[in-house]
Amino acid sequence: MELNIPKYISIIYILILSITLGASLYAGAVVAPTIFHSETFLGGEILSHYQEGLLMTQNFIKLSYLVDLTVLAVIFYEGYRFKSFERDSIALLSAVLVVLSGLLFAHYYIPWILEMQTKGAEATQSKIFENAHFASELDFKLFSIALLVLIVRNLYRYPR
Repeated sequence: MELNIPKYISIIYILILSITLGASLYAGAVVAPTIFHSETFLGGEILSHYQEGLLMTQNFIKLSYLVDLTVLAVIFYEGYRFKSFERDSIALLSAVLVVLSGLLFAHYYIPWILEMQTKGAEATQSKIFENAHFASELDFKLFSIALLVLIVRNLYRYPR
């Protein structure tokens, strides 16, 4: 099926998805372990776990801006494709997962974590915080997997 969307828009879309996936993987695989093991790099425990968490949260706040941009790009691009009857059930499911998990990350988990952090270190050591943090990690992994699937599907259906 011939693509109605100009090639350069498709290229920009795939780049946005790829940049977001790369930033997400980098944040989870490099930034988080570095920050939460700062004593290894600083020659001793200078920061508390709570302070490390504050730093990591600032990284994820900045990442959430990119996540929001990506969510908007997915809504417009995949929405246009759907409306143009260029339907792909795998891409549609991935797009829905990207949008829902991205919005959960940026507009539910981050604000909730920020609220808990304002209550102090004790609040962030509670079982409730631990469970919510674990859920946010699962959400972010789902977001990353759905992004990867969406990238692959769009590369597969990219106009030749």
